[in-house]
Amino acid sequence: MNKAEIVVQAFANRQQIQPFTDTDAAFDLPSAYSVQREVTARHVAQGARVIGVKVGFTNTNIWEQYGIHAPIHAPVLDTSLASGEVDIAPLMEPLIEPEVIFKLGATPKPHMDDAALLACVDAAAPGFEIVHSAFPGWRCKAPDSVAAVGMHARLVVGEWVPVDQHWMQALATFTTTVSCDGAVKDRGKAGNLLGSGPLAVLRHLIGLDSADPLRKGDLVSTGTVTQALPIRSGQNWEARFEGLPFAPVSVRLI
Repeated sequence: MNKAEIVVQAFANRQQIQPFTDTDAAFDLPSAYSVQREVTARHVAQGARVIGVKVGFTNTNIWEQYGIHAPIHAPVLDTSLASGEVDIAPLMEPLIEPEVIFKLGATPKPHMDDAALLACVDAAAPGFEIVHSAFPGWRCKAPDSVAAVGMHARLVVGEWVPVDQHWMQALATFTTTVSCDGAVKDRGKAGNLLGSGPLAVLRHLIGLDSADPLRKGDLVSTGTVTQALPIRSGQNWEARFEGLPFAPVSVRLI
């Protein structure tokens, strides 16, 4: 089997695999994004539709923990969207991440200033990304995570709110509190995301050779504001984004 088939089978059979970088010293990020594109093409051929992109490892506070020191990205498929309840039984070592999600109203271009970039965002929503690991103990390097389609499992999207230029400061200064069954589990701040917040994540994506051009209507999940937290069935999670005009977002895990 080639690497794309190995990834597909690992997730389909819920069988974790050895990181590719353990045995292939030449397996680098360009190679990994090639594998990612092949895995995605297989899902699209089966009827899934790419609706946007998730950006991982944007929270610089978790870089040392995972040994990955720059953002990665992967497509979001319509088959991963969720709300209300999420069945995590099929997932391997799942983690939950509170995130700000953008919906684009226009295509952002390189060299736009912040005001022009923000004007490309039609709406924003609070959400959770649920990720899971093809590799035991989350031990992997950046190319492994990329090849495993960014470890993306589900994207829980809360209520959309229109965005205008008044959001500029709020997107750089908000805080996030994430709770499980009423108990606070972690807090984070906008600056955890590449130093200045979700808009910096959107800017990072623009013009990357490894990423497809962003389009009007795309969703962009900008990365976890807090630590990525372990989850299990039966829990109820909630995230509040203080300083942004969001209603709390919640999800029940089954």
